[in-house]
Amino acid sequence: MSEIANVSGDDGSAHRSDVPGAGPSVVDVACEALCSLFLLAMIVMIAAEAIARNVFGTSLQITDEVGGYLLVALTFLSMSVAESHGAFHRVELVQMRLSRSARIVSQIVFDLMALAASMLVTWQLVRLAINSWRAEDIAPTPLGTPLWLPQTSMGIGTALLCLALLRSIAAKVKHLRGGAR
Repeated sequence: MSEIANVSGDDGSAHRSDVPGAGPSVVDVACEALCSLFLLAMIVMIAAEAIARNVFGTSLQITDEVGGYLLVALTFLSMSVAESHGAFHRVELVQMRLSRSARIVSQIVFDLMALAASMLVTWQLVRLAINSWRAEDIAPTPLGTPLWLPQTSMGIGTALLCLALLRSIAAKVKHLRGGAR
């Protein structure tokens, strides 16, 4: 379990929480590395598209589509990484006015609400991907990408967020019970 230092700005506002978190897991580290690769791939594709257009007067025709799919995957897969680093959601205006134990309790409540919403979204995204797979939906683009591919990354990302939230809740409950000193 990681302890995050309470860093205050010159105006006295808290920029990070001193509430303990579960810290990144092996899955979160893998997601972070994968997101880094996706970002690098997007940069390379956009640079190649710019060179192709400006130097050769042509287009790769796939940069927008593939870049969009990578952006979606990067966004959804990075949510669990942000949660595990304690940077996913904060209500600092309220949090900084509470005692340490009240902050932990309020974050547990907030995490539980985020978990409920994330589970609902995960369920719907998985249904969407399954329906697209069954219907054999494809993108109306030159690549004709099966739509279940990018949709699957969305469901996986929110499922991983649910796991990260569960780990975070467990770590906070353990800390509240005095198990982490």
